[in-house]
Amino acid sequence: MMNTITFNLNPIINLTDEQFYHLCQVNRDLRFERTATGELIIMAPTGGETGNCNAGITAQLWIWNEQNKLGKVFDSSTGFKLPSGVDSSPDAAWVKKERWDALTTEQKEIFLPLSPDFVVELLSPSDSLKVVQEKMKEYRDNGTLLGWLINRKSRQVEIYRPDREVEVLQNPVTLSGEAVLPGFVLNLQTIW
Repeated sequence: MMNTITFNLNPIINLTDEQFYHLCQVNRDLRFERTATGELIIMAPTGGETGNCNAGITAQLWIWNEQNKLGKVFDSSTGFKLPSGVDSSPDAAWVKKERWDALTTEQKEIFLPLSPDFVVELLSPSDSLKVVQEKMKEYRDNGTLLGWLINRKSRQVEIYRPDREVEVLQNPVTLSGEAVLPGFVLNLQTIW
C-alpha cells in the first residue's frame, strides 16, 4: 500500500520557495516534500507504531543533545531546503550549533536552507525502500555527514556517509553517532 502521491505542477506553475512554504502552512494536515525538479510529494500521516518509534528516536537524540549542547534537534515536521533545491522532512535530524547560529532569524522561521548534519529515516510499512534510499542519497550528496535508514520489518540499518559505500547492519542493538554526534548511542531495542 502506497500512501505517497507525487504530481507535477510545473506545466501550470513553478512554485517559488515562499509559495511552497505558504502551501504547506495552509494545508497543515498534509505533509509535503518537493523534488529538485519541482514535483510535489504528498505523504499521509504515519501509523501508530511508526509514529511511536519516530518519537522514541527523536527523544533519544534530544536527550543526548540537551546534555551536550552541540546543536539543534528537529522532528519529522521540520522542512529543510537542500542545496539541490529539494524540500525534505527527515523523521529526525540534527544540525551543528555553529551552522544553526549562522542562520538569520528569518531563515530559522521557514524551511531551513541547509542539509542537516545528521538524519534518520524510519521506513514505514507504506514507504518504498527504493524511494527512501534515494532520499538518503540526496541528503548525503547535499552535505549530510551521517544518515541512518532504519527498516524495522527486516531489522536492518543502512548507514550513509560522504564518499563511502552504504554500510548495511543486520539487527544491531545500538547505533553510534560516530564523530558527528560524539557519545550518542541510539538504543534500537525499543525500535525493533
